[in-house]
Amino acid sequence: MSIGEVLAQLRPDFADVSISKIRFLETEGLVEPQRSPSGYRRFTHDDVARLRYVLTVQRDHYLPLRVIKEQLEQLDRGMELVTEGSTVTPYTAAAAANDEVLLPRASLLEAAAISDELLTELESYGMVTARRGGTYDADALLVARTAAELAQYGLQPRHLRSVRTAAERQVGLVEQVVSPMFRQRGADSRGRAEETAADVARLTVRLHAALVDAGTRRLSR
Repeated sequence: MSIGEVLAQLRPDFADVSISKIRFLETEGLVEPQRSPSGYRRFTHDDVARLRYVLTVQRDHYLPLRVIKEQLEQLDRGMELVTEGSTVTPYTAAAAANDEVLLPRASLLEAAAISDELLTELESYGMVTARRGGTYDADALLVARTAAELAQYGLQPRHLRSVRTAAERQVGLVEQVVSPMFRQRGADSRGRAEETAADVARLTVRLHAALVDAGTRRLSR
């Protein structure tokens, strides 16, 4: 495929991607298209899958390019990104479509731009939890990154316990609604329960945000 054809494939899912963006990722060594005899870039389906992976992880998990490049190198060697097990899988379009990210501690510290001390404190207050094998998922990355930004305003993990408690109560509300649904039998019952859980969670988060916004506005009156 030409670079224009690659752009047409990626645009529906990544509206801000451009030819210059693809060229930049090439200069960073994240994709290496072949060249035609006349010098034009020629991309394979694996190249497109690789680009899709890079763009997805950048958009959804805010990882720096250096960390993404390390992950791609692992995949190129036939390794899994997940370090929990010993199974290995080659890099394929299917692997690129799986946007779950599990990071070792050092990579999480770099991606979130936090110190080891701050991460340890977040863990002590139950705000970040390592998974089996000592890896951290995308949720942990988002919490760590957000905590780092709040720390710039003097808010430390001990100050955020009320936020964690509020979140746990919201999860309890969702559980109250969907627990009976998960116990139902039927081929599509679990799918309905998961959809309902996502919808109720979205509404409770919206309500929480509206209440916080209203309270914040009152501070300036």
